[in-house]
Amino acid sequence: MRRRLSAFFGVGSPVATLALFILLSCVPAVPRIVAVAGPQGPEEGIFRRQPWLLPSAQPGVLMRATLFRPSGAGPFRLVVINHGTTQNAERRRMLPMPSFETLSLWFVRHGFAVAVPERPGHGETGGLYREDQGGCDEADFARAGRGAAESIAAALAYLRAQAFVRKAGAIAVGQSAGGWAALALASRSPAGLRAAINFAGGLGGRSYDRPDNNCAPDRLIAATAEFGRTTRIPTLWVYTENDSYFSPRLSAAMAAAFGAAGGKVDYELLPRFGEDGHYLAETENTDAVWGPVVERFLAALQ
Repeated sequence: MRRRLSAFFGVGSPVATLALFILLSCVPAVPRIVAVAGPQGPEEGIFRRQPWLLPSAQPGVLMRATLFRPSGAGPFRLVVINHGTTQNAERRRMLPMPSFETLSLWFVRHGFAVAVPERPGHGETGGLYREDQGGCDEADFARAGRGAAESIAAALAYLRAQAFVRKAGAIAVGQSAGGWAALALASRSPAGLRAAINFAGGLGGRSYDRPDNNCAPDRLIAATAEFGRTTRIPTLWVYTENDSYFSPRLSAAMAAAFGAAGGKVDYELLPRFGEDGHYLAETENTDAVWGPVVERFLAALQ
């Protein structure tokens, strides 16, 4: 007849305690699952949508990302698309995974592999927020842009090592703070980066949630010139006439400062779009608006 271990040795007896220790020591430990960079699931659909984890500039922090690819083995030219941000920590924590569906699929149809990462300090990626502009009156927009660019550079370096990605010819694309980050990345001249495309880029817009009210426009223009001094690759800037974050006067002044400092800038001011043109790049089915401008820019890179 089987007996319980405690009954056999006596409840609480030293012999029972020793026997239990020996028994438990023989049970194999459940291995701890450690996330590693790379694909996190199967490809889906004709655009090969796939969840990935990408390295960031922060040790131990992997960025959630979505990758898209054309059919075939490649190697393909690479586009990294970068989302905007907010100085509000709670809003950053709740940020959904960025998609840029129309923008991403447009580039795939033009032969690019596309990565859309969620940077540290946002959403489920977690980690520290390195994009703090430091208030308004003393805002350091260049530092904030470089903080975002560090993780984009890490993702770029990792993806360039993948067999399906070309070693050269990558393009950094971004909207709002993501466009600003793309300019900051361009100023670093990382290996393999061919160009940057800035959709409505900048920081400090809509201060106190008031349209056409940048909290420190002179500082933003000065930071733009700082990026321009060390940028040696072509950049495309796409803004609209009704951008409530960065008015045409401000975006034109930024582009002029960037060019005067030595940066290569192609500035395009598009007509009014919807209620707020700031969101043009992340709005679905808008490729008829910005597509011809981007296509012309890409053709000039050949």
